[in-house]
Amino acid sequence: MRRRGRMLWVLVALMVAGGMVSARTLDYATLHAMPKSTEKDYYLWRYLSSSRCTKTEAKKLIREARRINGKLAKAYRKKTGHRPPNRTRKSHAKPSPKAIAAQKKKHEQTLALLKSPHPLTEWRKLDPAMQVYVLNHAGTDGRRRLDTRLSAQEFARLSTQWGFNTAIRRILKEKHPKLSASLLQKPPKKHHLSIATQMRLGFYALTHHQKHIAEKWFANAARTSPQRDAADRALFWAYMSDKNRDYLQKLTHSYDLNLYTLLARDFLHLKYPATITPSLPKARLMRQSTLSDPIHWARLKQKIFDKKTDLTRLAKGYHSAESIGYYTYIMAKASRETKHYFPMPYRDWMKRLPVTRQAMLYAIARQESRFVPASVSTSYALGMMQIMPFLVRHLAKQLGEKVDYDAMFDPRTALRYANKHLDYLTHWLQHPLYIAYAYNAGIGYTRRMLRRKDLFRGKGAYEPYLSLERVDNEQANTYGKRVLVNYVIYLNKLGTPIRLKELLGVLHRPEITDKFRKRK
Repeated sequence: MRRRGRMLWVLVALMVAGGMVSARTLDYATLHAMPKSTEKDYYLWRYLSSSRCTKTEAKKLIREARRINGKLAKAYRKKTGHRPPNRTRKSHAKPSPKAIAAQKKKHEQTLALLKSPHPLTEWRKLDPAMQVYVLNHAGTDGRRRLDTRLSAQEFARLSTQWGFNTAIRRILKEKHPKLSASLLQKPPKKHHLSIATQMRLGFYALTHHQKHIAEKWFANAARTSPQRDAADRALFWAYMSDKNRDYLQKLTHSYDLNLYTLLARDFLHLKYPATITPSLPKARLMRQSTLSDPIHWARLKQKIFDKKTDLTRLAKGYHSAESIGYYTYIMAKASRETKHYFPMPYRDWMKRLPVTRQAMLYAIARQESRFVPASVSTSYALGMMQIMPFLVRHLAKQLGEKVDYDAMFDPRTALRYANKHLDYLTHWLQHPLYIAYAYNAGIGYTRRMLRRKDLFRGKGAYEPYLSLERVDNEQANTYGKRVLVNYVIYLNKLGTPIRLKELLGVLHRPEITDKFRKRK
């Protein structure tokens, strides 16, 4: 029996690795054999949502989830009648009685200060750490009572405290006039302000006509940012602050391909950087069911992010047209993202569409999944085009089809469904940036964003670039920029020459970009 048990687990493992997983035929043993991953979480959700899963199995399997999102929690509650077990991360060691007493003392000191007849006088007697603590814990009304003009020395001392990042964000949001005006200062020589805070202060200075101060903050952020794309963003805004073309030249030497590096080349009238669109042989290296299997992808990711793996050698196993998404993903990682792959697969299907639609589908697929057919997000967006389950149901109904969610792991089906969704989005939106916002954050959010009177109106010295930074949905903001860059690259590859600056230059013209704003 023991040998038969081992043979059963080997068979299950082979089934999982061989691309034979189907949500319709899942069982407890198959799920248990899967590696802990987002992909496994998706199948746990499917299984717990089915009649095949028992209450006992659900209680065991929920502990194997990597992350319990709302969908999985709801399925578990419906199956068992209980909430999922607490999966919070291991808490840090409990604070000592001495630390608790110190925290209580700070809180009492803050309350006493705010109740005093002269809170500003008392606040200035404190050390910088306590001053920042009071600013962060005083509340909006308390900060209003502490609204004062900070000297350069006071600003420098407060900037040495990590908590001042939070204080700055709150001061600017609440618009305390004197404290806000105090932030129009050059960067201190030593500070603990994050890149995000430095950029925030740069934009604040720029919009208050303090170009020299803004340039200092942006340049400092570019110099200290550990991330290349964040440094490029800061370099671009340093250029916008004082028009020093040296900043543009630095951007042309960046290895990253982003909105700011392309704009720098537009301003300097230079060609865009070379990108790689590999032409791979049609040889069939593995079964299509394997390439469409999320668990195969989960196991492959473990290898990709293992520092011992020879990525170039690993990529050779996927050197074929059918697995181009896997190949280019691995090769990009092998180059540490310094080489930019823009594959153009499924030409047989894509050629049926207008060039602009082809470019849009390619741009979205590259951003969503890097063309990996078996991708699954933490919210269970599925396949190469990362289509959410509720949208799969809606689109299937429109198409008059009955499909399992797993159908989205077939790349051509995913493209067909995404293309149907784009038919709807492009009825309201014509500009690729706005389409990207809607694909990521929804048509409702995009409609509300476009109707704001302070965005994409074409007014102001820094437009439309400042509006791009002020889109308040951070995920959609970043997503839109990246998809737009992809779109420009793909449109050029498809034989339609276009520059990024041209596309950005019409964002304020609703007659050619969208139907949500009044047309001029």
